[in-house]
Amino acid sequence: MSFKTTIQPSNHTFPVGKDETILEAALEHGFTLPYSCRDGACGVCKGKVLQGSVDHGKAKDFALSEADKAAGLALFCCAKPLSDLVVESHEVTNTQEITVKTLPCRVEKMVKLADDVMALYLKLPTNERLQFLAGQYIDILQKEGKPRSFSLANAPHNDELLELHVRNIVGGTFTHHVFNKMKERDILRIKGPLGTFFLHEDSPLPIIFVASGTGFAPVKAIVEHALHIGFKHEMHIYWGVRKQSDLYMLDKVKGWEEQGVKFIPVVSDEKWNGRTGFVHQAVLDDFKDLSGYAVYACGAPVVVEAAHRDFTTQRGLLNESFHSDMFTFAPKR
Repeated sequence: MSFKTTIQPSNHTFPVGKDETILEAALEHGFTLPYSCRDGACGVCKGKVLQGSVDHGKAKDFALSEADKAAGLALFCCAKPLSDLVVESHEVTNTQEITVKTLPCRVEKMVKLADDVMALYLKLPTNERLQFLAGQYIDILQKEGKPRSFSLANAPHNDELLELHVRNIVGGTFTHHVFNKMKERDILRIKGPLGTFFLHEDSPLPIIFVASGTGFAPVKAIVEHALHIGFKHEMHIYWGVRKQSDLYMLDKVKGWEEQGVKFIPVVSDEKWNGRTGFVHQAVLDDFKDLSGYAVYACGAPVVVEAAHRDFTTQRGLLNESFHSDMFTFAPKR
């Protein structure tokens, strides 16, 4: 059994199961309401119930008073519907509306994805959640040295653990630590979310992703988010790596292909049965006109810069349709 919930003023509608909170269901259907703790304590998700009734759940008295309830207010991270609802709430659509936090986290799991790529899965304290847009990154704060930045590889609807893809870089103090000293249950401090690399859902343009190396991480987050919300636009992923063994999580990619995403891996430093050379050149070879596309490029600066230069000057890509995140050695990584 589910209840229909309508958000005002956007007029977006979604179903809420009888055992789901309004926030859980909204996020599940791609509508990002403001939130922070997801535990009924901070009040960030407070909104008004204009029609219908709710069970207020575990909302803390100091975050939602009896006077608040009498005025029709509810904490959407706790409130569950007892009927169809019309609620009033702002929807988060850009990075300026998301609070940047500094939080401790625990290394919950470490998985080696390739010879020099490690996936870190970070768990926040029980009463904390990090609200972010797919494609953004976080800084890992070190006691000594500059912060190290890593893109979030998980989509916002799957935020129980934060997923990072860390490449072991020669001369990289932090990445050396990850591969040689870090252990599960180690404690880190993070700051985020940061960055303006995220899916522009209101754009009608088909998308070309250009990723190099672990630039695959934010692309993974964006594609998973897009598929989750039923994003209907054509999507192409061009992923450039040095060796075939640098391609990882291909089981996930296969699942995306089954849902209509086009995937073109490009290997630069060895012979294989697929495309070879520079990843942005593969796009140039396949598309003679990019004026009707949006491009999301992520990874090494040389790749992002070449893509921007050649796509705009040779293929008519509009400057405002090029979105990018460069992975630089310092302070990023």
